[in-house]
Amino acid sequence: MKRTAFWLLVLPFLLGFASPSRADVCSSDVKPAATLLLPYFEVDLQHAHGTDTVFSINNAFSAAQLAHVVVWSDLGAAVLDFNVYLTGYDMEVISLRDIIVNGLLPQTASAGQDPADTISPQGSLSQDVNFASCTGQLPPPAGLPAVFITHLQNSLTGQGSVLFGGLCAGRNLGDNVARGFVTVDVVKSCTLRFPSDTGYFGPGGDASDDNVLFGDYAYVDASQGKSVGNTLVHVEASATSPETSTPGQYTFYGRFVGWSALDHRSPLPTTFGALYRKGDTDLVVWRDPKVVQNAFTCPAAAGNPAWYPLGQEAIVTFDQRETAATPPASAKPFPAAAQRTRVGGGGLPTPFASGWAYLNLNTTVPAAGANPPEDPAADQAWVSVVTADGRSLVGFDAMRYDSACQAKHTNPPN
Repeated sequence: MKRTAFWLLVLPFLLGFASPSRADVCSSDVKPAATLLLPYFEVDLQHAHGTDTVFSINNAFSAAQLAHVVVWSDLGAAVLDFNVYLTGYDMEVISLRDIIVNGLLPQTASAGQDPADTISPQGSLSQDVNFASCTGQLPPPAGLPAVFITHLQNSLTGQGSVLFGGLCAGRNLGDNVARGFVTVDVVKSCTLRFPSDTGYFGPGGDASDDNVLFGDYAYVDASQGKSVGNTLVHVEASATSPETSTPGQYTFYGRFVGWSALDHRSPLPTTFGALYRKGDTDLVVWRDPKVVQNAFTCPAAAGNPAWYPLGQEAIVTFDQRETAATPPASAKPFPAAAQRTRVGGGGLPTPFASGWAYLNLNTTVPAAGANPPEDPAADQAWVSVVTADGRSLVGFDAMRYDSACQAKHTNPPN
């Protein structure tokens, strides 16, 4: 199990936790959660020491947990899933380069598959139990087959995959960079089901509503000696809140459960404010296509998939004297489920050298029909900011105006 001094800095703060956290739905705060979202990753396949994305999965409490990790393309198609066992107060640091390039999955195992306690050691304050369902799944194979590594690389760079029958899963931007996003769910048993599969959510399903996970991520470019980190998006669950248990409400995984709220996950915000410096700032944006996306005929293009590209209700950039400007009505700077967009570039032009951007990312998606039923024009998202500051990079989350529990459609806000 890989550990670094950086991640160990958080451990002293954990000793006071004893049981799963009570959910505060619709708040999008950083608290132990049932689901974690890495909103965007990139791995440079062209250069061995190019950009990698590293993230941690942390267990905030003493009870052992299972986490189910899903890697998605930048257009929201699932391409890989695996399980991670965590003893109490445990953490696992995962390099996506290790997985996508080297085929190495994180090695963990519950007490039943690790009787000598050498794979997932038990700490003095930690529980270590047997998940019988993990027999045969944990620890995972030492390396993925070559055909599966090729599948991952092709799927995440917008090329056809043999395992998808020659179909594509993402966009081909021509730079040989693997792109997508990652979700991590607390589960009750080892599973190879995706969140879109029957049996993953609901009574007797794989997913748990325990709010016990937290984590961070970083983009690391060893060739440049640069890195920038941020907190994973923490998605809390509640089986009792009307916002996350009433059919028709907008929930995080609503598109996968027919908008029935069976996932019990709180939705994310829809509208943001983000500081920028023209030419130096990238906006890292995750968005909800609001439909279940499978592999599709290559290549990705407008109308293929049917929901692509995603639009928005309003974008306004302000300078530091409150002068406002809007990009052309045809601009769609955040068209995919996961992307990184330069402020001042062709996708998001602005006449100002610096200031802040108002981003209302609500939009109707014809392919989704009248969904979510609560508000078909609402579209959850997440925005974070990466700005070059001399020789260093600075990363932080954008300010959130609302939650998709009650999306704001006023532009600009009053």
